[in-house]
Amino acid sequence: MASELFPGEKVLAYDVTSPLDTDYYAVFADVGGPDRAQWSRAREVGEALAPRMAEAWDRAEYPLEALTALGEADLYADGVDHPGVTPMSPLAAGLVNMELSRVDGSLGTILAVQGGLALRTLALFGSPEQQERWMGPLSRGEVPGAFALTEPDHGSDSTSLETTARWSDDGWVIRGAKKWIGNGASGGVTFVWARIDRADDPDHGQVRCFLVEQDTPGYTGTVITGKLSLRGIHQAHIALDDVRVGADALLPGAHSFKDASTVLFATRSGVAWSALGHATACYEAALAYAGQRVQFGRPLARFQMVQERLTQMLSQLTAMQLYCRRLAELEASGALRPTQASLAKYHNTRTARDIARTARDLLGGNGILLENRVMQHLADIEAIHTYEGTESVQALLIGRDITGVGSFV
Repeated sequence: MASELFPGEKVLAYDVTSPLDTDYYAVFADVGGPDRAQWSRAREVGEALAPRMAEAWDRAEYPLEALTALGEADLYADGVDHPGVTPMSPLAAGLVNMELSRVDGSLGTILAVQGGLALRTLALFGSPEQQERWMGPLSRGEVPGAFALTEPDHGSDSTSLETTARWSDDGWVIRGAKKWIGNGASGGVTFVWARIDRADDPDHGQVRCFLVEQDTPGYTGTVITGKLSLRGIHQAHIALDDVRVGADALLPGAHSFKDASTVLFATRSGVAWSALGHATACYEAALAYAGQRVQFGRPLARFQMVQERLTQMLSQLTAMQLYCRRLAELEASGALRPTQASLAKYHNTRTARDIARTARDLLGGNGILLENRVMQHLADIEAIHTYEGTESVQALLIGRDITGVGSFV
């Protein structure tokens, strides 16, 4: 039964979450074939999961059925080049990321962690035996995958990580701590980056990667509570208390921090696309609300100040779209440089913040309601603005590239 309306209450709710497919410059109008099909599949799955993810965000729960659903929809390829993974172009991977992030930021992060980080690490550096055992379960979302590089004391300076792996008898003993690890306490596998402590090893002192099953004795993943961003996926604080793994746990293709950077460089593009998804949701919510919300006897859309704000947001959103499309073209041609990905991430997360703030303001008090999602996107953007390299780190990487002078302390 519909709720009774009283004087002063002509509207019970506003429809501000339906997609409007904003593309003012027709940046994606020519997308077709497999790219369009994968994009459409992401929308279908994302919209189906939206109610559950909204509930999960409110309760700070991680619905693992969402991880499985993305796997069943074959969305974890994320541009990973491997015979066991369905091919996905850089453009399709970006559009899938954008679409899932438009629906829910935690969904976009599930995609980034499972596909962009864990699956990519295994595909790039794993042994044939490791890939045979784990590529299928990870790509299908049957087993959660985690990428453990960041430590409590080492975020932006992750090159200084202190987790060690020392040789003992017939295996490795890993000791250290990791923090902010998506899927790190979800009962799956974790790709742990650790510094080799073995004097006779040519990689002594170098950073290498180990595949660690999370039920291994000594591995303790604790969900980080109190988050106000990306509340629909859990990040973990991991303690590695002399975790013993066999020689076959070492990924043979990873020999230095540069290899870890290869994975991060690839996912940095994904963050730019994710920011575009968040910004699209916020702009479209503001546009829809402006047409539905009546004040002073007329829709907000009829006020000059509102039209100016919407125009500003559209100009920013279109720039983000152009960044992302060019990013995909460069990546597809093999010409994308790491600092170009850094610039896209730097620009898009900053711009998404601006768009989200403007949208929240335009919605007034309704802007803080979770049902309208703008405030949720605003909070989630704060996380993607930081992860895969903070704004300051991106600026220093770009600054070094354009001036030829490094200014890292």
